[in-house]
Amino acid sequence: MPSARFERAGDVGVVVIDQPPLNLFGEEMFRDLGAAVAQAEDSDIRGLLIRAEGEYFTGGVDVHVFDDKTPEQMTEAFEEWVGLVQRLEDMPIPTMSSVQGLCLTAGLELSLGCDLIFASESARFGLVEAVVGLTPAMGGTQRMAERAGPARAREFVMSGDLYPAATLEDWNVVNRVVPGHRLEHESLEFMQRLAAGPTKAHAATKAMVRAFLEHGARGADERIGTIASPLFDTADLKRAVKMFLAEGPGKAKFDGT
Repeated sequence: MPSARFERAGDVGVVVIDQPPLNLFGEEMFRDLGAAVAQAEDSDIRGLLIRAEGEYFTGGVDVHVFDDKTPEQMTEAFEEWVGLVQRLEDMPIPTMSSVQGLCLTAGLELSLGCDLIFASESARFGLVEAVVGLTPAMGGTQRMAERAGPARAREFVMSGDLYPAATLEDWNVVNRVVPGHRLEHESLEFMQRLAAGPTKAHAATKAMVRAFLEHGARGADERIGTIASPLFDTADLKRAVKMFLAEGPGKAKFDGT
């Protein structure tokens, strides 16, 4: 059985991490995750949820993958791993990581590639690579800085400490903290709500946020026409405008076209 698999819940795709007891990220996990994400990319889903079976989202990277490796070998591996994060960021649909228990190193870096993170109240997060003399190399440091700011990112990575979900919610890293027994239900319910929405408008929202991150507010302003105007050619917008004028807000149904 693969250590990660792709499933569907209607219009929501679900990538399930499943390699008990710790869901460690070793060579097999990276390979299977890549394959599961490829299935998601090739499907017609309108939202993607990443979750894990068991008590922990992940205990992090299996340190065996670092043993006796050369810088050249690890450069190749790091490019592949961060490429997986970038593939999640580039998906033109909403994406979410749903986290319980421990979420360390590569699992957190993967989660930071998602648009949203929901976490259980008991979840704990860490980029603890310093314990083996390494810095995060799957994009985690820069994505922590993107969400929480550079000072918080330096503290988080340099300390190697574990941080509770509530703290990362305060830092704007985690979107929502929910009771553990509600996590799977609330994560899927929220993603199903987004998947039922205007998919192409969601893609434009992602592009607008990316434009802000790369070019600042004024730079994003300059790209509004390029990003938002094409939505007026979408069937979803045309139908929704007519429905709004005829029946008021909240009546439109979207099919992602």
